[in-house]
Amino acid sequence: MTAAAMLQPRSTGVQPAMIVRSARPEDREMPLEGFLDYLTPIGRFFVRSHVYTPRIDIDAWRLTVDGQVETPLALTMADLRRIPSAEIVSVLECAGNGRRFFEPPVAGLQWGHGAAGNARWRGVRLADVLKRAGVRASAREILFNGADVPIGTMPDFQRSIPLSKALDANTLLAFEMNGQALPIEHGFPLRVVVPGWAGDSWIKWVTSITLLDREHDGFWMARAYRRPIDAVSPGAAVPLERTQPVTSLRVKSVIATPLDGASAPGGPLIIRGAAWSGDAGPVTAVDVSVDDGRSWTAATLSRNQRTDFGWRLWEHRWRPTGEGSYTIRARARDAAGSVQPLEPQWNPSGYLWNVAPRVTVHVGRALSAPSAPPPQESAPSERPAPFAKTCLACHSDDVIRQQRLTRAQWDAELTKMAGWGARIGEQDRSALLDYLAGSFSP
Repeated sequence: MTAAAMLQPRSTGVQPAMIVRSARPEDREMPLEGFLDYLTPIGRFFVRSHVYTPRIDIDAWRLTVDGQVETPLALTMADLRRIPSAEIVSVLECAGNGRRFFEPPVAGLQWGHGAAGNARWRGVRLADVLKRAGVRASAREILFNGADVPIGTMPDFQRSIPLSKALDANTLLAFEMNGQALPIEHGFPLRVVVPGWAGDSWIKWVTSITLLDREHDGFWMARAYRRPIDAVSPGAAVPLERTQPVTSLRVKSVIATPLDGASAPGGPLIIRGAAWSGDAGPVTAVDVSVDDGRSWTAATLSRNQRTDFGWRLWEHRWRPTGEGSYTIRARARDAAGSVQPLEPQWNPSGYLWNVAPRVTVHVGRALSAPSAPPPQESAPSERPAPFAKTCLACHSDDVIRQQRLTRAQWDAELTKMAGWGARIGEQDRSALLDYLAGSFSP
């Protein structure tokens, strides 16, 4: 591929098998079968967007580096490509992946397992760019901003990482993904790659890097993407001062096949999936149980996938002892000895779900896919007049229809949306709250 071709933005478009969590802004989830691939094809890679995808003029685009540096920079893509390149295979996973499994339910996109993907990222080391700018001794954090534009009065999406993580040789400014230029929905022309950390730190469409001498106190660091410091009871409120930013991923596995509820003949069955971890080190083992966790057997890990931050595919060949229903679970272990829990640790934002997955297989019938589950949503009542201008001005209604929230949670969501620019009069608010709580409850 020529250098000119590599600079052209592209879009993968919606793939037929992708699960659309939000059509506007664009949020797409990979189906479970995607966990059978070592490198996730770009067309199957999940997409997470807080705002609408920006338009990028590569000729006018610049990456600025300023703040606590000796020499502020303004780099073109040609400048970046003259820096020695680096490559890494790493999992990108949304912090909210698995949110739909928390009970009681929490607000947000109701991701299943597929807000994750494994790719080969290529670009330049962030440390090499910072070295060119000259990092002052006073620098503590690195703040990233992108070309995306906030919706309404939503705070601009900016995130920071500690200087130590920024200087890690694995942290990249990537312009390629699986050997191709970054698609626009994945951050063209440049995105941050922070291996081992949740996707909220992987800023897309990067235009500026600012070195700070303090912790960044903007909304998306001080009030969002935070989790409790201590374990909390399900449904409990957590004071902001008892939370901390989401950073490293946790050890995790996913069962890709068989699907939950599938039927199978009595012969051998191959159980397959993928497993990964975060800063604690790569996955070293996956165990499988066919009796809901009472006993465990080591699965076979793919031998040629020993990367620090990519996932490893695994499989376990199993011959059922007889007809009946079997509950299969998988449990991964990482280099630090951390093991997937069998029970969830609830948090009010639904972050970092990593419970050992569970599927039920019915042995004794011809192999088939499970029947579609009944809809989880209650039938909505008639929409009030303000719904379109208030709730659909910024996003499509699929974001709302997937929620399972209490009246108090919907009340809090209306307050949040008002803070982000939704125009909600007092009379409208009452009608909207009645509609949302009555139509989309747990």
